[in-house]
Amino acid sequence: MSGTELKNFFNTSGQLYKSLGLKDKIPNMTQGEQIKLLATDGMLVKRPLLVGDDFVITGFREGVWEEKFLKE
Repeated sequence: MSGTELKNFFNTSGQLYKSLGLKDKIPNMTQGEQIKLLATDGMLVKRPLLVGDDFVITGFREGVWEEKFLKE
């Protein structure tokens, strides 16, 4: 995953994330448990999500997107 931590894939501002109390649960979950949880509901996944051959970008941070696409 190019060094990207799984916690960065969670939509931390979503209602489901908050209602499940994931802020306190994720640090104690295994990688497998986190992957399974992300796969259960697309609303848990931070968007936009862009996966390339050698990079992963989660969420929209304008500077990160500009750097990735304007430098090429």
